[in-house]
This record gives sequence, structure tokens and C-alpha cells, in this order.
Amino acid sequence: MRPSIRWIPRSLACAFLLCSAAHAATPELLATKAGCAACHLANKKLLGPSYHEIAVKYRGDAKAPAALATKVRTGGTGVWGKAKMLPLDARKISDADLATVIGWILRQ
Repeated sequence: MRPSIRWIPRSLACAFLLCSAAHAATPELLATKAGCAACHLANKKLLGPSYHEIAVKYRGDAKAPAALATKVRTGGTGVWGKAKMLPLDARKISDADLATVIGWILRQ
């Protein structure tokens, strides 16, 4: 009797989904991929403040996630000095991924 090969497509699909979940992008990787690391580091000021400095400044502020998302999308200057933060549009990072990154930054 010849074994059935009907199980192969399902097995491959399950393996693919498991591997994809195991390699899901971390918030740090999402931020780096979006270009944030060109100006920001986790614990050291670069051109912009470190993620840790941002977390300390906005700790306890319930409006911080929305305000930071707006700042990322529109850019601006004056909050951390004279350096201008360039706007980052949704082609670089989706709104959902941006929310993930901001949540991660605020937990630093």
C-alpha cells in the first residue's frame, strides 16, 4: 500500500507558520528597519535622545503614545533641542508597528 501524500501541503503550511511566528520582528528590529537607529540608540544620545531618555520623560503620561506617534509622523523640533526630527511616513513603518515600537520605547 502506497502512503498518502495529502498531508504534505498541510504540514508545509504549518511549518511555515511556525517558522514565521518564531522569526517575528522585535520592536527593536522594527525601529531599526524604519530608520530610527540613524538618530536614536537604546541607552545613549546620538542625534536624538536615547529610547531610555524618551521613556523617562514620558513615564506616567497616558497621552504619550498618541503624542509620540504624531511626532514620528509629522516630525518637528524643540522638544529635545535644536535638532530637527524628520517625519516618518507609513511606507517606512505601519501604524500598528509604530504603536508596538512606541510601547517598547516607553517601557525602557
